[in-house]
Amino acid sequence: MTETPAPPSPSDALRFAFGTLTVLPVHVTRWDRAAARGGMLCAPLAGLVVGLCAAAVGGALLLLGGSPLLAAVGTAAVPAVLTRGLHLDGLADTADGLGSGKPAEDALRIMKQSDIGPFGVLTLLFTLLAQVAALSGLYAGGWARGAAAAAVAAVTARTALTLASRAGVPAARPEGLGAAVAGTVSVRAALLCAALVAAGCAAAGAAFGPYGALRAALAALAGLGLGELVLRHCRRRFGGVTGDVFGALAESAGLTALLALALG
Repeated sequence: MTETPAPPSPSDALRFAFGTLTVLPVHVTRWDRAAARGGMLCAPLAGLVVGLCAAAVGGALLLLGGSPLLAAVGTAAVPAVLTRGLHLDGLADTADGLGSGKPAEDALRIMKQSDIGPFGVLTLLFTLLAQVAALSGLYAGGWARGAAAAAVAAVTARTALTLASRAGVPAARPEGLGAAVAGTVSVRAALLCAALVAAGCAAAGAAFGPYGALRAALAALAGLGLGELVLRHCRRRFGGVTGDVFGALAESAGLTALLALALG
């Protein structure tokens, strides 16, 4: 008779989230479906830490006399460093898979290759340019606006991963991070997490007045909405999610939130 594993502790969940979504020196103590569920529910917390680190670097560069453009470059670099570039790599691989026009099996094979094709290169280039441009404009309005935007974008990016881990979303491969977390989070818990994140973003935006609260909440929801569209397209093309798709979702959702704040 197989024993039911004990529910993961909050420490197990946090270790899974930070150990898989960041390069911070955190040891993952459990690697099972229960720990994955807790970890993906804690993904927004990992995003908050990444966002605060990015905001701190941008603010430091401004205080040292750097321009808003330099602060934006520093802010955009931090999430890439704290994830070993895995989310950007996933974005590029997913772009190559989607742009190949090939059946799911062949597209997944293309995504697994170590090289990056033209679709991936172009997607990375324009994504990073858009991030820097949006952050530069926000920092030009003051350090606080740029810092808040960096945090909102990073939290939104990881919340998109929580939503992509909900029940009913299959894995495209039997191995990898996508298979480990796919379908682990209940739909209700995923939606509640998204609602709490939107409320938290609104609270952060309230520092800039009622309109700031509304902008921040709508930016988060816009990012999550775009992430959902990308997820649905990837499910149709690949049959489910992979680690690369998760990277693409994070980058797409975070960038959309940034653009919404910059254009507001």
